[in-house]
Amino acid sequence: MKVKRIHQLEDYLKNKQEASLEELKDYFNVSLNTIRRDINELTKASIIKKVYGGVVYIKNNQATKAFEDRNVSHLTEKQKIGQYCATFIKPHDIVYLDSGTTTHFVLDLLDKDIEFTLITNSLEVINKAVEFKNVTLIVIGETYKRSTKSFTGISDDQTINKFNINKAFMSATAFSIDSGASNSDLLENRIKKLICDRAQDIFLLIDDSKFGKTSLYTYCHLKDIHTIVSNVGVGENYINHIEKSKTNIILL
Repeated sequence: MKVKRIHQLEDYLKNKQEASLEELKDYFNVSLNTIRRDINELTKASIIKKVYGGVVYIKNNQATKAFEDRNVSHLTEKQKIGQYCATFIKPHDIVYLDSGTTTHFVLDLLDKDIEFTLITNSLEVINKAVEFKNVTLIVIGETYKRSTKSFTGISDDQTINKFNINKAFMSATAFSIDSGASNSDLLENRIKKLICDRAQDIFLLIDDSKFGKTSLYTYCHLKDIHTIVSNVGVGENYINHIEKSKTNIILL
């Protein structure tokens, strides 16, 4: 029975990619202790990894690739998306650029003399921003996370709650109509949620491979997004749902 359940658990996580402990407990109708023991078996086999409050499927999973590997995946699409979004930034804007493998491309075609305030937790963005002589750069996050080249964790929400942000350019591990934009790291998710709460306009920068997926933690729902910028591979059903929600969608 145990072996059969563990195989079923692996199949379930392969399809879902991520799940909370409570979700797994309820789905398999077992105790938390039992599901934890099953999870330990799959963890030892390098099939899943534990995250705060749940697990992530890692066998052949893009979410576990190193930043450099993810950065070159769908590279052309990501460059087009990021560089196009540079057109939204105007002088004296207060802008947030999220961590991720698309958002840092926003700075590639931006006028180096433009004056604006840039808030970020991304090392890639920081490295590019130092070339902008008129940018006021504000870095948030207390702990460096190598796998995402980002700074995560804040001791006080007021660090972000005092910001008035005109435009937030966000990344996501996954996006679905029902769950919105989501990711798998709780500390990163906290920053994303706080930023979106403070932003006048939220721009979601994702390539078509992120659509129709749900990660562990939602940080922003579709109704709260001003504009989604993606590539032409997005399915018609998603385009129709997004347009009905009155969120703008731009396909490059």
